[in-house]
Amino acid sequence: MMNDNMCSKFLLVRNLLPDEFENNGDYQINDKNFFSEYYDNNNGRNDELEKINGGCLYLFKNMFGDSYSFKEYTNNNIKVVEYIIIWLSYMLSLKSNGKINNLKDFYNQYIKNAEKYTNHISGVESHYRSYKDLIDKNNYLLNMDMSIISKFYESFILLCEMNTKLYANVSNCEEYLGKAQKFVKKYDELNEKYYDFNDKYSIIKGNSYNQLLSTLSNDYNNLKNRCKYYKYINYPSLPTYSRRSIIRNALIPFILVVTAILFVIWISGKIPKTTFKKKNKKNNKENELLICNSKSSDYSMNSNNGLYMLRNCLF
Repeated sequence: MMNDNMCSKFLLVRNLLPDEFENNGDYQINDKNFFSEYYDNNNGRNDELEKINGGCLYLFKNMFGDSYSFKEYTNNNIKVVEYIIIWLSYMLSLKSNGKINNLKDFYNQYIKNAEKYTNHISGVESHYRSYKDLIDKNNYLLNMDMSIISKFYESFILLCEMNTKLYANVSNCEEYLGKAQKFVKKYDELNEKYYDFNDKYSIIKGNSYNQLLSTLSNDYNNLKNRCKYYKYINYPSLPTYSRRSIIRNALIPFILVVTAILFVIWISGKIPKTTFKKKNKKNNKENELLICNSKSSDYSMNSNNGLYMLRNCLF
C-alpha cells in the first residue's frame, strides 16, 4: 500500500505545514500560496484549525482526487485513509482546542457537511464516491482515542522516510538499517501497549488499534522483503503478538486447570465425610439396639422395668 509517491506527499505537507511549533506556539504555513486552494482564512472559524483542515484536504485530493491519483499514490487501496487520520490526529494533538476534543468533533465541524469533502468524484465509484465517503468507510477510526492514534505518527514518518529513499535507490538499504531498527523499537512499544488480543476473536472487527498496527507492519515487511531480495540485507523482524497477551493467554488455561484440580479435591473431601457420617450414624443406631436387646433380656417383659426399657429402645 505504502509507496514513495504517497510518502512524498506526506513529507511535503510536513515541510509546508510543520509538525513542530515555532516560538509563538502556533501552527505555521511555510507557503500560503501552495495551500491557497485548501486553506480558508475568511470563514469565521478557528484559523489554526483551518490550517490543519487545509493540509487534510490537500492529502485527500492528491491521493484520492481522481482515478489516476488513486492508482498512482495509493495503489488503489483506501486504507491509506488510516495514514491521513494518523497525521490529522497528531496535528490536532499538538495544541489543545476547546472546540475539538476528538476526531468526531473535527469530522462534524469540518468534514460532514463541507462541499469540498462531499463533492462526487468520478471514475472511482466502485471504491468511493467522495472524501467523506472514504472516511465513512473507515469510520472505526473516528471512535478511537485521538491522543493514542497520534502516538503512531512517529513510526509512520520513519517508515515514509525509508520508503522514499529505498524505492528511489535500493542501495540505500544498508544506510537505513539504523532507521529500520528504530522503527521496530517504536512498533514494539506500540504493540505492547495497544495490541488487543480479544479483537482477533471479536465478531465486530476494527474496534481496536490492531488495524493500525497491521497496516504499519504490512508496509514495513514489504520494505524489509525488498531490501532482502535486492541487497541481501536482513532488517529486524516485527513481533507477531504482544508479550503481554502471550503471558495472559498462558496464565488463563493454567488458572483454569488449577481451579478445576482444587474443586475436584474439595469434592473428594466432601464425599468421604458425608459417607462417614452416615455410616457412623447407622452404627450408633445398631449399637443402641444391641444394648437394648441385651438389657431387655435381664428383665421380665411383664415388669415395669421391661416396659420402660422397651419404650426407650423403640423411641
